[in-house]
Amino acid sequence: MYGNNAGNPILGAADYKLVHHCKNGRSVYSFCMCPGGTVVAATSEAEHVVTNGMSQYSRNERNANSGIVVGITPDDYPGHPLAGIDYQRRLEAHAYVLGGKSYAAPGQLVGDFLANRTSTTFGKVLPSYLPNVNLCNLDSALPDYAIEAIREAIPAFELKIPGFAMADAILTGVETRTSSPIRIKRNDQYQSINTKGLYPAGEGAGYAGGILSAAVDGIKVAEAVALNIVGE
Repeated sequence: MYGNNAGNPILGAADYKLVHHCKNGRSVYSFCMCPGGTVVAATSEAEHVVTNGMSQYSRNERNANSGIVVGITPDDYPGHPLAGIDYQRRLEAHAYVLGGKSYAAPGQLVGDFLANRTSTTFGKVLPSYLPNVNLCNLDSALPDYAIEAIREAIPAFELKIPGFAMADAILTGVETRTSSPIRIKRNDQYQSINTKGLYPAGEGAGYAGGILSAAVDGIKVAEAVALNIVGE
């Protein structure tokens, strides 16, 4: 198993996709695996914490990282059309508190997470997230069903990729922006149905569920913009 291709041009990028169907009916899967990558800050509001992951072209950073996603449905955030956004914001605001109210991200060693005990010191793996990672217990970082599902899934992933549940590995929270919970409606020309000249695209607008599908949607929108300019 390898985390990047630094110094070895023969090897390509390490990659994997894992999924586990849990006893509580939830599905857990790995998302956006970044070999030799970095966990980055992605918040868009004051006093909220959101994480994301990325790799530079060289893929030569010290850690590999990926998102661990628990499936949800609109039944998990009932109410008005923007209830999904409110759901995200509550998780992000709580992550800010767990991180020490300093924009540090809350984190926990995998071994401690599985044992439901607070982490107090890092092991062999050092976090890449800036400005900092505040060690804590992530038990309250997500709804109970999500914590339960992840605790079941990690040992299952270990059976597929030995080392995945390494006790010193770090869980860094929270990543809440995997896909938009609401879609900005657009017409056949890819423009917003109520704002002329606005072209909603990609994950944030509700038209993709990952990097590749977002890129494809972006190409379609770029072509629509070009046709609109030519038509004018």
